[in-house]
Amino acid sequence: MLVSKPPLANIFFHWNPTQGSTTRLGLSSRCWRRKRRMKWEGVDEKLAKFVSEANLDQAPERRRVRDAFKDVQLGIDHCLFKAQYTGVEIRESYEVNKRGAEIFSKCWLPGNTPIKALVCFCHGYGDTCTFFFEGIAKKIASSGYGVFAMDYPGFGLSDGLHGYIPSFDSLVDDVIEHYSKIKENPEYQGLPSFYLDNPWVEQLL
Repeated sequence: MLVSKPPLANIFFHWNPTQGSTTRLGLSSRCWRRKRRMKWEGVDEKLAKFVSEANLDQAPERRRVRDAFKDVQLGIDHCLFKAQYTGVEIRESYEVNKRGAEIFSKCWLPGNTPIKALVCFCHGYGDTCTFFFEGIAKKIASSGYGVFAMDYPGFGLSDGLHGYIPSFDSLVDDVIEHYSKIKENPEYQGLPSFYLDNPWVEQLL
């Protein structure tokens, strides 16, 4: 798994008694050595160098890294990626919400059968709807359900500082706004809807 920032334990801090504050000095030499040695199976050196030097704090760079790793992801030796589901239609889109944030969303639809119900997925902290959930979504969609997911602001491919939630109320409002639009779509009106999440999200909603 790729992480946008090093673990806190590997960062040196210096206490300035005159200013009453700390200054982050940088990574420990041990962390830098580990970063230089890091190799990813099936990833060429040029791509690995690009990712290791990327600043994933903002969405544009996160999107470039995701595009670069699309083919690599398909080759991961994991049951969620290896399973094949035919007839699943996948759509990706970006939409600016009422707070001005560009939100990435994705849906998986049964291609050859009527939709039985809507499944609205909310990912956990530090997660995204474009990686491990991909295999789960395809499995659910292949059973006749429309699966819808979004990246919260600051996560995945949506706008915002990576991992930063300035307001939990705003985050909940963003989720409600997004899924309300889906449920109001004439194509899906009248269908039952279900909410799929993890324990972290349950504390918010």
